[in-house]
Amino acid sequence: YVAAVYEHESILSPNPTALVDRRSALELMGRNLDIYEQQVVAAARQGAQIIVFPEDGIHGFNFTRSSIYPYLDFVVHSHSVKWNPCREPYLFNDTEVLQRLSCMALKNKIFLVANLGTKQPCEHTDPHCPSDGRYQFNTNVAFNDDGMLVATYRKHNLYFEYAFDAPPKPDYKLFDTPFAGKFGMFTCFDILFFEPAVNLIRQYNLKQVVYPTAWMNQLPLLSAVEFQQAFATAFNINILAANIHHPTLGMTGSGIYTPVKSFIYHNMESYGGKLIVAEIPVITTDYKTNLEKSPDGVSGKGNEQLPPTFYAEMMYDNFTFVPVWGEKGELQVCANTLCCYLTYQRAVLTDELYALGVFDGLHTVHGTYYVQACALVKCGGLSFSSCGQEVTDATALIDFQLWGNMSTSYIFPLLLTSGITLDYADHMGWKNNHYFISKNRTSSGLLTAALYGRWYEKD
Repeated sequence: YVAAVYEHESILSPNPTALVDRRSALELMGRNLDIYEQQVVAAARQGAQIIVFPEDGIHGFNFTRSSIYPYLDFVVHSHSVKWNPCREPYLFNDTEVLQRLSCMALKNKIFLVANLGTKQPCEHTDPHCPSDGRYQFNTNVAFNDDGMLVATYRKHNLYFEYAFDAPPKPDYKLFDTPFAGKFGMFTCFDILFFEPAVNLIRQYNLKQVVYPTAWMNQLPLLSAVEFQQAFATAFNINILAANIHHPTLGMTGSGIYTPVKSFIYHNMESYGGKLIVAEIPVITTDYKTNLEKSPDGVSGKGNEQLPPTFYAEMMYDNFTFVPVWGEKGELQVCANTLCCYLTYQRAVLTDELYALGVFDGLHTVHGTYYVQACALVKCGGLSFSSCGQEVTDATALIDFQLWGNMSTSYIFPLLLTSGITLDYADHMGWKNNHYFISKNRTSSGLLTAALYGRWYEKD
């Protein structure tokens, strides 16, 4: 099927904490929706059957609970209500944004997914009801090619979003399409947690996911395109990911991903939005990872000078590292219960320092979640203390096999190359209670090769 995602540079309120009236809020959102409309027309012209827009694209961010209120549409979160906002605008008040989105879908005969702020009054008898008598949700909406509202999803894992409430229970939301079957949806930070993202995919055996996000890139392990690809690979699904475009805030990185191929956009240099349109296969069966080449384990040769262990902060976590010296070798490094192993060979020795790092613990900055990671990374400079820094360019071509005795089955294989481009592993999977990833010759210099494990039970 043909899919489109749009990385949108949203027009932001100059002062998001200021209180404005509904008319001013609609005026600002209207300017963003005008851009959406142009992109829907362009995508439909290129044959797209579905288009996805980013999180916060219509109203922006950094609001307070009261300052966002005029920007919120009313939406019924119920399966029983069948509603076409374009054709029945009179059914509910404060639905101007929904009406415009619905009309875009209807006019261009395209499925459309967007993210907006919504409100829902609640009774004080409801124990979860906020004191101001209303819920405010960060919401994805999906419209079919007739403009019908076919699904609403309320973001569960909020990322310092004080203007919004998390729904009392996670939403598991799907919508059906004639061209690719069922699509599931979740938003941004949700991708790092079991609920609802992983549970949704497993419970409904989903093969297509739409993913609006407003993601701030963090190298070396959580760049948007890097993690989006790893997620598609780990679950063997297609992901249509639309990010916001604000390079000054480190926000860029959208794509259309399959388990074996991706069409991405990552641009920290220029401004303006970007439409990606690609034709991808509908995944119907479970893709089996190729396991024929597997690690033999590090042979204890003894007597050799072992490289020194050192510690450095990476992604705000204290990683244990060993340097990757010389043109080839075998290394291991351990922390807690996790041991990581690497065999490697460099095509040419460059004056770049690489290190093999391990972390097995609770990550506690900008969210709390348990990580098991084995990571081969390029360091920022030649000193040990530069390992773990954000690096975007590399020249070393390295053949490698990386494996670890992971305690979780949820492992995201990361493979990032120079200039924030993506590569795919030759082989990956389980062998003798170890998970491995191997690659001969990356397409360009290696930035990161990692097994990023999420041990959800220990969150």
